[in-house]
Amino acid sequence: MINLYTWATPNGRKISILLEELGLDYAVSPVDLGKMEQFSAHFSAISPNNKIPAIINTEPDRDPVVIFESGAILTYLAEKYGQFLAPHGQARYNALEWLHWQTSALGPMLGQLGFFAVRSQEKSPLAIARFTEEAERLFSVMEERLANHTYLAGEEYSIADIACYPWVQAATVYFKEALKGSFDTKPALQRWLKRIGERPAVKLGMAVPTL
Repeated sequence: MINLYTWATPNGRKISILLEELGLDYAVSPVDLGKMEQFSAHFSAISPNNKIPAIINTEPDRDPVVIFESGAILTYLAEKYGQFLAPHGQARYNALEWLHWQTSALGPMLGQLGFFAVRSQEKSPLAIARFTEEAERLFSVMEERLANHTYLAGEEYSIADIACYPWVQAATVYFKEALKGSFDTKPALQRWLKRIGERPAVKLGMAVPTL
């Protein structure tokens, strides 16, 4: 049984989406970030960086597998259950490229934009401009890729799409003022968002945890 430690954030939703796509039974342990539960001794032992998501996979006659960091979890689950990551060849490395692009670029930049443009009470025009510009650049990178490919890794849906979708979807909702119609000029990105968002497993995964 997989126990998913998560909260209602893009990083958390990556994992619940993949678990739903794989059709696996899993338990959800909400980690309320508003109450600082990520700093509890119990969760710190699972995720030393005090960030969600994390999983514990307990199987009969085997030591539990404990993993934190969303990219590592996505790779583990895809490899273990043999779906959404090609076992070898260019398609595999395409998916891993875009997965790492999400964890190193898209997620951090949108996270900073969210802090400075939305959550911070004191507004810093320079910081907002900096991270808005970078978000625009990253969405343009996606647009160029998706103008020529159905999915980020190519023609097959993969953990790269699962990693990126919750962040881009959140940006369309929470960063409207900062991005000022950016998505209107990106038809390929819009098609991709719609295609991914219509998947039944994505809809279920995006609703985890139930608050």
